[in-house]
Amino acid sequence: MVVLGLIMGYRPDGGALGVLAAVALGVAFVLGGLLSDAARYLFASAIVVVLGLIMGYRPDGGALGVLAAVALGVAFGLSLSLLWAAVALVIHDPAVVISIANAVLMPLSFASNIFVQPSTMPGWLQAFVDVNPLSHVATAARDLMNDTGGAGGAVAWSLTATAVITLVCAPITLRLYSKQG
Repeated sequence: MVVLGLIMGYRPDGGALGVLAAVALGVAFVLGGLLSDAARYLFASAIVVVLGLIMGYRPDGGALGVLAAVALGVAFGLSLSLLWAAVALVIHDPAVVISIANAVLMPLSFASNIFVQPSTMPGWLQAFVDVNPLSHVATAARDLMNDTGGAGGAVAWSLTATAVITLVCAPITLRLYSKQG
């Protein structure tokens, strides 16, 4: 807590060294948050994989397929973390940020191929599922874990979406953070 307080209370003195220190501390603070998110995502993934194995799931992709699927999910989750960090730096109210995140992520989750086969959905919803980034990440993770050989397109699409979200949100988040205080 002391380090966080020091970071939040740091004011550069206007000199070059102070500005560099402020930038470095800001980047470190954001990266620290991302690392804690990554740890949570890895822990949740481990629970899901272990429970799946206990219930009888045997991934044809083996350990490498499972690790690749988890890495893809964590990378995508971290890109979304940057998005929500930027929102939090604008909104300043955790309850409102959580409400906005739920309002965005719930429809994306339920209007995807995560829970239901798209072939059972109405045509207009299938069209949305086809462009939903969560659907692409879920398909890529399934393909990697099951070694279906179809992972190339879905994985490439998921990595591209992850990179785009990160490249857009990271500078915005860092800039918003640097303007705080």
